[in-house]
Amino acid sequence: MLQKLHIQNYAIISELEIIFSDHLNIITGETGAGKSILMGALNLVLGERADSGVLQNKEKKCVVEASFLVHKNEGIKSFTEKYELDSSEEILLRREIAASGKSRSFINDTPVNLSQLKELAVLLVDLHQQFDTLELGSENFQRQVMDALADNAALLHQLREQFNQYTIAKKQLQALQLQQANANKELDYNKFLFDELEELSLKENELEELDAELKLLSNAENIKQQLGGIYFELKNSEEPLVQQLKILQQKIHSLDGFHPDLKGLSQRMNSSLIELQDVADDLERIDDAIRYDAERIQTVNDRLSAGYKLLKKHGVVETQQLLSIQDILQQKLDAVLNISNEIEKLDKQTSGYFAAAATIAKKISANRNVQIKSFTQKVNQLLAQVGMPNAQLKVSITAATLSITGTDAIDFLFDANKSNRFEPLHKVASGGELSRLMLSVKSLVAKKLQLPTLIFDEIDTGISGEAARQVGIIMKELAAGHQIISITHQPQIAAKADAHYFVYKQIVNDKVETSIRRLTNDERITSIAQMLSGEKPTAAALENAREMVSN
Repeated sequence: MLQKLHIQNYAIISELEIIFSDHLNIITGETGAGKSILMGALNLVLGERADSGVLQNKEKKCVVEASFLVHKNEGIKSFTEKYELDSSEEILLRREIAASGKSRSFINDTPVNLSQLKELAVLLVDLHQQFDTLELGSENFQRQVMDALADNAALLHQLREQFNQYTIAKKQLQALQLQQANANKELDYNKFLFDELEELSLKENELEELDAELKLLSNAENIKQQLGGIYFELKNSEEPLVQQLKILQQKIHSLDGFHPDLKGLSQRMNSSLIELQDVADDLERIDDAIRYDAERIQTVNDRLSAGYKLLKKHGVVETQQLLSIQDILQQKLDAVLNISNEIEKLDKQTSGYFAAAATIAKKISANRNVQIKSFTQKVNQLLAQVGMPNAQLKVSITAATLSITGTDAIDFLFDANKSNRFEPLHKVASGGELSRLMLSVKSLVAKKLQLPTLIFDEIDTGISGEAARQVGIIMKELAAGHQIISITHQPQIAAKADAHYFVYKQIVNDKVETSIRRLTNDERITSIAQMLSGEKPTAAALENAREMVSN
């Protein structure tokens, strides 16, 4: 609710302040008195472009402040949280324009940019002027109207949750599918490399061990000859070294009693003899085990050749490195298989979310369609009341792609002259017709939509008499639960005011200035009488005005 508007140094306004009523506020005044200037100042604080040309005194800055009172508005709460602004029941918007033309904007004394000011202003004020058709003609507003009438809020919340889950799952699915497509490009080649390694089936350190075995097999005869000669000298020659060492050890042992150190030397000689006998036995064992095997040499050669080929192919030098590459390839192949399984699982999930969302959207669509007949009948009746007996509104709901708002494309179509040719609003409705249509629509949904302060700037253009009275009645009913500010030239509308403000010009210090004041009850009667019959109202006009106000 707009509590107060303060304007300083704007156009021909030196300074003025308006304190508004909670309900129906009517602003009247002679043509040219400055009503449009008031709207210009209000537009400025709601985020319109600034121009230093509006400054009355070029040496001072222009300041426009609007104070709003808000109660449990989720949109405003989200806005203040989004931009980390102070949240309270009172919101103060301020716009300053310097003589240089530089503009500054504030929300609760916190500097903000113009886009933020506009974003909040939309939540606080619904300003409807002549030819301002953007909101009424937007599909978003038209959908909100139908959903408010259909009580679709709970279903829309469910749809939003399901559709968000569907959207997240779909993005994950698409990411996996892309990952699979990239993996599939390398799949055949990776499988070929893996199959090569798996077919060779290498064991740990196998190539290194085979290389050592090949060296042994290739030199088997020379090795046996050398080992046999050594063994012969140790044990089988005419004077074997083992036998000679045994005789020498016995001689030292026989001298043990003659010197204390000889016993230890005898024991050491005996240990050497035992070790030499073991060496001889091992040499004999190794010599017996070594056999020249041409077939085994060929087998080892073939396996080493295959192994060396893969070492070179993969640019490595050890068996363990090949086994590591084989593990990596296995992981890549498994990953492709796992992606396929995950894709299948996620595809079912995505389809489930979509089906659930589609089911909810179907209910929402059915609820909207149920409301069409009643809504259009009521709107058309209201249009007749406000002086548009030949005008008709038609609601078109056609199938659309499933989204967070359902599966409907909603369009309000209009026929101003019973031609039975319905067209989109912006193509066929005049500014005055749109204004009265907007009033009719909002009066029907006001209780179900969280509407901000409604401002109507001369929506009564082109009507008078009974039609104007009906517009006043509708505004009065709407104002029971909403704040309305209306600029009007119609006495029938002005008579319905909870607070009546009069805009006028006066000479101050040889300058023309616009001012405004709230009228007393007697002043209202006089003003309305003047609207009925001229500057000097007749007794009959005064009586008529008194009756209109009292009713």
